[in-house]
Amino acid sequence: MSAAENYIEISQLCLHYEIETSFIDDLCEYGLIEISTIEQARFIHHDRICDLEKILRLQRDLDINMEGIASVLHLLQKIDRLQAELNAVHNKLQIYEGKED
Repeated sequence: MSAAENYIEISQLCLHYEIETSFIDDLCEYGLIEISTIEQARFIHHDRICDLEKILRLQRDLDINMEGIASVLHLLQKIDRLQAELNAVHNKLQIYEGKED
């Protein structure tokens, strides 16, 4: 897969998800997504599409504004980090207790 194949053009995303490009611009301004420019076209990396879909669900289903979306995403990232830390501590504890699941 070439580097260009890892990106999806914003105009295609907007058509697919029925959103305005200004919504994508707002997400970028809030630091919620990263836009790459390749040969004068704007793209989002395909690994970030799930983030975009999560943002769209928050905005559409729960009617959360940009500030709220940023807060929710920050809290979800924090939960993920804490869960990973908890798993690591749990694994270390199992080693010291001599137990395996």
